Amino acid sequence: MQKSDLLHTAVEHYDIKTVNVVPVIEMMEKTAFQARNLARAAEIVDEMVADKNCGIILTLAGSLISAGQKNVVLDMMRSNMVDAIVSTGANIVDQDFFEALGFRHYRGTPFTSDNDLRERHIDRIYDTFIDEDELRVCDETICKIANAIEPRIYSSRAFIYEMGKYLDQNFPAADSIVLEAYRRGIPIFVPAFSDCSAGFGLVFHQVSRQQSGEGYVSIDSVADFRELTQIKIESGVTGLIMLGGGVPKNFVQDIVVSAEFLGYDVEMHRYAVQITVADERDGALSGSTLKEANSWGKVDLAKEQMVYGEITITLPLLAGYAYHKGSWRNREARRFNEIFDKPSALKATGYAEVAAK
Repeated sequence: MQKSDLLHTAVEHYDIKTVNVVPVIEMMEKTAFQARNLARAAEIVDEMVADKNCGIILTLAGSLISAGQKNVVLDMMRSNMVDAIVSTGANIVDQDFFEALGFRHYRGTPFTSDNDLRERHIDRIYDTFIDEDELRVCDETICKIANAIEPRIYSSRAFIYEMGKYLDQNFPAADSIVLEAYRRGIPIFVPAFSDCSAGFGLVFHQVSRQQSGEGYVSIDSVADFRELTQIKIESGVTGLIMLGGGVPKNFVQDIVVSAEFLGYDVEMHRYAVQITVADERDGALSGSTLKEANSWGKVDLAKEQMVYGEITITLPLLAGYAYHKGSWRNREARRFNEIFDKPSALKATGYAEVAAK
């Protein structure tokens, strides 16, 4: 069996614009269990989109882009339903940026011999395949970008901005979250930036520069936290759409406490929705409820909803409802990336100290 025999049918991305799911969600509202929870979550998302004062933060965890969710996120961005993104590195680098370079994810099966896949340089994400040789090109491109910019400390947001600039110059027709964010002023934060293909590329960049005695690029996760805290301070009202859990979930909830720690009087996240399959009973973060987050002073209880369901099924319904309700048509883009280009109560250079108020 050749590699081409396994990498032949590409994953296709959802298009939420083609089917109006509003009547489906309205029927779910009259049922029970997770259908009713999903309906209430969809209504909360529509409320936060309709709230012109609300900054909406989307979190991405799990393997979503490889599973056909990219265009759902893109349609939300293009409809001004997303003002900032906090994500795992895999979604942004290994999957979205990877596809922007012209590569694809392929439909596979979990029943193929993983040893055979490894011998053919094919990586498996459950029932999806990816060409390892193409992924190496993605790693090398990250190194190339790092080599081309000023050697200093960056937040992940600032480095991902450079990734967007690279795509704008070299792959301007790509359907890409990174590229769309660059053009729309939407900041993307990846707090665990090295935990993906970016890590391989940056390690190679740093080692090469160290060997030649040159300065190198480094990523500061504390700068990520500070910059996202700055967004909370300047936005005031905020809403969360959390897909999965992990680092992105905790990171974005903590910015309320961070702002208060700095002496700012900020309200908790006014709206919050989480879709997860994790269980709260083991005390793990990804399963912790939004009500639990309220005890930490992070999320208001008035407009919060947990949905226990698999994201490739629930997200297109949630986003499709908000899209076809149309509240986004009266919403202006917040362009939060521009916060970091102007003087503020907090330094936003990616390496400076917090300014005195």
